[in-house]
Amino acid sequence: MRTNIVIDDKLMDEALKATGLKTKKEAVELGLKTLITLKKQATIKEYRGKLTWEGDLTAVRTAR
Repeated sequence: MRTNIVIDDKLMDEALKATGLKTKKEAVELGLKTLITLKKQATIKEYRGKLTWEGDLTAVRTAR
């Protein structure tokens, strides 16, 4: 998708330096992917302590 947005120059420069990316497009895409990943992780964290697991942990650990 093609779009025009105004991005703070200092913020973009810092992002490019921090990531080693070469283009603004790469930086924006990485930022969007990172945001999505963080939101998915937050959703998964909501299940902490709410799920039950049945199985033999010792068997799983020694199955190699």
